[in-house]
Amino acid sequence: MSLTPKFLHDWSLLPDEAIRLQVELSKKVVTMPLSETISTIGGVDVGYQEGKARAAIALLTYPAMYLINYAVSETPCSFPYIPGLLSFREAPAVLTALEKLTELPDVLLVDGQGIAHPRRLGIASHLGVLLDIPTIGCAKSPLIGHYEALGNNAGDTAPLIYNDEILGMAVRSKTGCKPVIVSIGHRCDLTSAVQLVLNCCRGYRLPEPTRLAHTIASAKFPKKSLFGIG
Repeated sequence: MSLTPKFLHDWSLLPDEAIRLQVELSKKVVTMPLSETISTIGGVDVGYQEGKARAAIALLTYPAMYLINYAVSETPCSFPYIPGLLSFREAPAVLTALEKLTELPDVLLVDGQGIAHPRRLGIASHLGVLLDIPTIGCAKSPLIGHYEALGNNAGDTAPLIYNDEILGMAVRSKTGCKPVIVSIGHRCDLTSAVQLVLNCCRGYRLPEPTRLAHTIASAKFPKKSLFGIG
């Protein structure tokens, strides 16, 4: 598949230039309810191996959560590790992996932040704006903001607040486990993003699309065994 991003930019930027670009791209984030006719979800995760970013896309049916395809891409890490600028280090590998799929998923669920970010443009929002597709950030921990104590049962939530603004939701995806942080990426709203994440959970802390993407990105799986999971 040949990707046709709505916006193109150079990835080889200085940190100050990258920050300015984030501010500009954040203005293009669209908030709207997710479609009610979602049939596929792409889980996105990025790992690192021998100085390269290894991006994995797991393509699953929705809501059944059956793995139907996956793609992997490795690219050199040309951008330094700087918190808040990880999309400049990881997104090029994700975009290359997406090109290996035969079609884009209806929604991308990204292991990372959406607008719960100092400049409202984490990797989920960055990818969503570039491709103009619905994206959701589902991170393992907050980058900014705080949330109050939430219930211990799966499905319990608490708003993630930063400067008196709700930027995301702490979501208990599994009873007794630390919550994940869900935030708007692009072309979704927080309510439908949280509901989709919960619909994707299958007894683990991580929702199935990003859990499988993480397994694939780690390069420690027997390939045939993944298919048919649901």
